[in-house]
Amino acid sequence: MSLPVPTTEAPPVGVVGLGQLGGSLAAALVGAGREVRGWDVDPAAREAAAARGVRVTRELAGVVVLAVPLPATAAALDGLDVDPAATVTDVGSVKEPVLASVGAALGGRFVGGHPMAGTERSGHAATDPGLFRGARWALCLEPGTDLRRWLRAAEVALDAGAEVVPVTAAEHDAAVAAVSHVPHLLAAALAAAAGEAGPLALSLAAGSFRDGTRVIGSDPAFVTAMVEGNAGPTAAALDRVLVQLGRPWPELVAAGHAVRTAPGGGRAVRVPLERAALLALGRAGGTVTRRLAAFVEGRVPEA
Repeated sequence: MSLPVPTTEAPPVGVVGLGQLGGSLAAALVGAGREVRGWDVDPAAREAAAARGVRVTRELAGVVVLAVPLPATAAALDGLDVDPAATVTDVGSVKEPVLASVGAALGGRFVGGHPMAGTERSGHAATDPGLFRGARWALCLEPGTDLRRWLRAAEVALDAGAEVVPVTAAEHDAAVAAVSHVPHLLAAALAAAAGEAGPLALSLAAGSFRDGTRVIGSDPAFVTAMVEGNAGPTAAALDRVLVQLGRPWPELVAAGHAVRTAPGGGRAVRVPLERAALLALGRAGGTVTRRLAAFVEGRVPEA
């Protein structure tokens, strides 16, 4: 399918939820020159966003980003005046349940998304306009996804400084179970086990313990919703970790070291604006870095 050359004027972006992710996205887009509107149920979050140049309003259009806790996503647009032509995306850490609820309600207007960014902090006080710079931002390309709307959502991520990873919801959930959801559970287990070891162990904890447990400093309700919302893939990924722990320790240490220290680098590619080609880029570990008229530019890891 051929696509028209994009217009020079980018549509406004509406951000629903102005906590760490939503507030950071709104601030980054204001800095990039985009028109940004936003809403949050918390007056303090609205006031902080307004001070950063966000137009606080319930009237949203263009590309609307749902940046609310996962359990609240399905009802995030209730009480808001959203342009019926708007493209809607989200930043939730699980995609298939959101696709089944929001996607079912909005049909082709919805594009699932998930920026791989954030810290253990939360709320509008954790806003950072540079949060997404260089981060990977997964955007779902399902069989029924409108490619023009997908590109609108991709442009928002690119303007925030991220690199876009085309992916399906099922592929996303399986991948993040291994690299995000299981690490949260392992961090919880490590912290709990260290607590049982007693005050001496905790007083001696240094860098490896700090790095290994950092993410479980996140809001427990957020972590619980994330892992329970992706229970199947997370359980499968956790089983793979348990198998690894059963290996002889020297073998396990060598295998993990090899993965963690593998050389980086990549090569530039140009990919046509077609679903199959974009998904092939994502499956190869590649990213979209720039939108062109009938192509996107990106990069893939060296073999």
